[in-house]
Amino acid sequence: MSGATSNKDRTGQYSSDAATNRRRPSAGNDPVKRQQIIDGARRVFMRLGFDAASMNDITREAGVSKGTIYVYFASKEELFEALVEEERTAIFRNLYETLDNPGDLRSTLTRFGTGLALRITSNKVILAQRVVIGAADRIPELGRRFYERGPKHGHERLVAFLSKAVERDLLDIRDVTLAAYQLTELCLAGLARQRLFGFRPDAPTQEEVERIASAGVDMFLKTYGTAKLAALERARES
Repeated sequence: MSGATSNKDRTGQYSSDAATNRRRPSAGNDPVKRQQIIDGARRVFMRLGFDAASMNDITREAGVSKGTIYVYFASKEELFEALVEEERTAIFRNLYETLDNPGDLRSTLTRFGTGLALRITSNKVILAQRVVIGAADRIPELGRRFYERGPKHGHERLVAFLSKAVERDLLDIRDVTLAAYQLTELCLAGLARQRLFGFRPDAPTQEEVERIASAGVDMFLKTYGTAKLAALERARES
């Protein structure tokens, strides 16, 4: 006789406890519980900052036991990294599709610059940056990973796009890495720093960001655009 106990279901059939248990997520693998913890952590980190927040605070906010939270995350640092990665993925999810499906160069760069500036100056991103900066002195690897998975990754995507435009003889750039940094700065025009330091408490409007990004791309193309690009743009206008 098997050692597993059985339970009668609604049809009158018996099923083993082992089969029932197979339908339950194992410890640390329940996505609903994991998300519950991350959502609670988000509220705590944004309210208190990284250093002041404790796992006890997060446990209370998330409505889980302390034992449960450590099944999913070994430390506050690991939990914060998971939160940052989730936020980064959600906020920047569709941004780089603009570069994957380009139209004409000017329009593509303007759409990209507008989307980037809107995201970087959003309340969520500004708050996340402040939390990371506050923790970076004590946990420098946290700041490095935040940069590598966010700004550095985005910069590499833009470098790849600009390099293809150089190959098509639409841009004449010797240092594409530098040019990519220049483009993002032109599209932000100080907005991110104004928001980060609280000089500007509210996010800029869509209209303002579009105007700044368009002017930034115009300056960028006046510097790096080729005769071939100019001819293509004249042909579109005619």
